[in-house]
Amino acid sequence: MKKILLCLLILQASCSAKTQQQSFDITNYIAPKGWKKQTTESAMQFSKEDATTGGYCIITLLKAIPANAGAKENFDAAWETVVKEMVKVSAAPEMQPSATEDGWQIQSGYAPFDNEGEKGLALLVTSTGYDKMVNLLVLTNTDVYEKEMTAFIESISFKKQTQTNNNSSTDKNKTPVSAAKKDGFAFSTTNFDDGWNSTVQEDWVEVTNGNIKVLLHYPRDETIFPADPEPLTNAVWNILVAPRYSTLKNYKTAYISTYNRPYLGMGYLTDNSSRKEVFVVLFRQGDTGWLEVIAPDKNSFIQQFKFDPETIQWNSETDLLKHLLVMPGYNKFAIAASDFTGSWSSDFTGIQQLYNVYTGNYAGMNMNQSNETFQFGAGNTYNWKFLAVNGMAGNAKFAQVKSAGKFTVLNNWQIKFSDIEGRPQTYHAQFSCIKGARVLKLLNAQSPGSGIYTVFGKQ
Repeated sequence: MKKILLCLLILQASCSAKTQQQSFDITNYIAPKGWKKQTTESAMQFSKEDATTGGYCIITLLKAIPANAGAKENFDAAWETVVKEMVKVSAAPEMQPSATEDGWQIQSGYAPFDNEGEKGLALLVTSTGYDKMVNLLVLTNTDVYEKEMTAFIESISFKKQTQTNNNSSTDKNKTPVSAAKKDGFAFSTTNFDDGWNSTVQEDWVEVTNGNIKVLLHYPRDETIFPADPEPLTNAVWNILVAPRYSTLKNYKTAYISTYNRPYLGMGYLTDNSSRKEVFVVLFRQGDTGWLEVIAPDKNSFIQQFKFDPETIQWNSETDLLKHLLVMPGYNKFAIAASDFTGSWSSDFTGIQQLYNVYTGNYAGMNMNQSNETFQFGAGNTYNWKFLAVNGMAGNAKFAQVKSAGKFTVLNNWQIKFSDIEGRPQTYHAQFSCIKGARVLKLLNAQSPGSGIYTVFGKQ
């Protein structure tokens, strides 16, 4: 394994001329032949396994993320958030000599792991440069795949980067990101590929990009009630927005008359904490929840969201709001094995009252109810149960299926269960936040159907 570790330090740019070269994010590589490849929005993974011996090797390449610390500090942080969330390591990593290549500082180290008797070696390489950090994780329990793994590592190079000037006016205008709230889950920050960054806060998810900040407010009973647009928006503004600002100027409300009516409130205010004047837009449409956009001025808002909110009228085109409507999707956080404890369940109820189309007489009630539960235990074990009741009232049918096994977190956005209805199942997985809790969202990766995630709450 020592030979492998030395190869981790060789990230030669000369490989870029090879015709077989591919790229993932800012990393160039040559894919190992015959290995299984999986790609998500945040990582790419190659794996190979010998079913006879049980030997395996998993190589995970993560997308570049912002890096503000030194190379060793970045490695230490990645060891905590990448390695320790994937496997159980009891010893500190044995560090290898650092290296510098084309402006990238490379730190690498390894340690043995033992997951419920499954032993192997975890190797982490962290490359820091150009205000970015790239992590490569290798998990293996054999040296059988050493040659192929070495060839893959030697093929790696990085696309040419431009050093960011930390004293630039652009950086000075960036909205500072608030420290994430620690809520007992592994990941409280998400850095998206499009430049948006999300952090968990006490009363909202804070989403920032450049000089724009968006607060995705958690649901509150007193902010959802039947009312005309203006009194509803005024009431919610006074609850969610007004307490944190002063000297409100040019406040107005707006809406668009449509089946799924959007509500907007806006004005110029002074932020009580920074004492800076800002332009704030409060918005809700359908199930977006209330979101609050904070911009240094109206022009900054227009540049980001591509419309002038002060020109919205009852007959405006709803398509103007499309860039606001995607913001709730940033309430999204990665998973880790340590997050799966206790009981998580999802419930559904649907009732139809039936009437005869010719006579108008009541024809009975049809109901559909279901409950799906995961009970997670020690050692990555779980028990799964699905219960369904459907049919006409008084003659409903009942069905139930159960299974048990072990789960594996494949990467930050996927989890695999060893047995669901008699076969292994892999799910796309993510967390979203509400006040004081999180909800787990799962979507069958083999049969995604409509793409709608099933939502689970912790009991």
